[in-house]
Amino acid sequence: MIKLQFLILLMILLVLTACNIQDYIIGEASQGKNDEVVQVDVEPIVPEPKEPEYYSASISAIGDILIHNSVYEDAQIANDQYDFTKMFRDVKPYLENTDLTIANSESIIGGQELGLSSYPLFNSPYEIGDALKEVGVDVVNMANNHSLDGGEQAIINATNYWNDLGITYIGASPSQEASREIKTLTANNIIFSFLGYTYGTNGLQTPVGKEYLVNYIDQEKMAHDIQVAKEISDVVILNLHIGNEYEQHFNDYQNQVAQFAADQGVDLVIAHHPHVLQPVKWYEGREGNKTFVVHSLGNFLSAQDMLYTKIGAIFQIRVNKAVSYDIEGNETVTINLTNPKLLPTFVKFRNWSNYEIIPLQKATNKDLANANTVYEKIKSHMSQYVPELQFIEEQFQENVPTSAY
Repeated sequence: MIKLQFLILLMILLVLTACNIQDYIIGEASQGKNDEVVQVDVEPIVPEPKEPEYYSASISAIGDILIHNSVYEDAQIANDQYDFTKMFRDVKPYLENTDLTIANSESIIGGQELGLSSYPLFNSPYEIGDALKEVGVDVVNMANNHSLDGGEQAIINATNYWNDLGITYIGASPSQEASREIKTLTANNIIFSFLGYTYGTNGLQTPVGKEYLVNYIDQEKMAHDIQVAKEISDVVILNLHIGNEYEQHFNDYQNQVAQFAADQGVDLVIAHHPHVLQPVKWYEGREGNKTFVVHSLGNFLSAQDMLYTKIGAIFQIRVNKAVSYDIEGNETVTINLTNPKLLPTFVKFRNWSNYEIIPLQKATNKDLANANTVYEKIKSHMSQYVPELQFIEEQFQENVPTSAY
């Protein structure tokens, strides 16, 4: 009887155990089946483009540095030694407060060993280069009608001296190899290229086989050079020696060459030769691009004594660069020029000595008859095509600006 009860109990335990195992297996199978049908929606990862980048740099430009004999005689401090720095004292702050400054070296610095000379064949002391370096000049244009006044040797001497000073020269070259180089400088991650050309050299000719000595206005060559410059830089600045002397307005030829420059994609044109100020103007290129043109910056330092040949200017403009990226990392660079400004200047001297360059607004009636009237006339003249042109001297306080921007 006891054995029978034991067998019945054992069978019940076996049945219960089998049921539990089956439930476990079914449960596991059901859980696995559910795992197979569960779907999780995952959003595809879309790469974000890089954030855009913005850079800005300021440019200054001045007109003709034309050193007549009375100017270098006034600068003489000893035998064959000269110091021009005092002449720039009042305008130095306006030149050194921008990122890059450009000047037109009208009279070549062939140096004392070639013999100093004045009009009609100029040769200037090296020390005028020192003064330009002292006030912050970074680039000098050498392409002008006096480029060949001292011959090939003067160009070699001058380019060597500019190199020694660390100042970039354009428009003339001591060799064929040097003439092929497009000069560039970088400021605040913006690459600038500089080109310079002249209408002529007063009938003087480059030696046969040495045409590289001076760049002449030749639209085929200019188009090639501009294209190369665009490929290696963000901003192309073109210096032109062009126009008629002492005329206060640009002529049809100047207008045509300016339009050509705009059509080629030049960003900024700085022109000189008339020895007087000519208006600034925006041009639109064939691709819809904008080009700012200063048709003439006049004389910055010279002994020319007519009213308007004593008036020049410091021109300033801001260059803005925006770099945007697509999702693949390809970049697009956009350049625009803003805030054109002008500081009219006046070459003050008496009895062919005591030369000083001062802001025109500082000139008194003793320095210049009806000085304020002349100043207002210059403002109106220079802004006639660009009414937004600002005048730096309106911010003028105690000779030294805190900033031009």
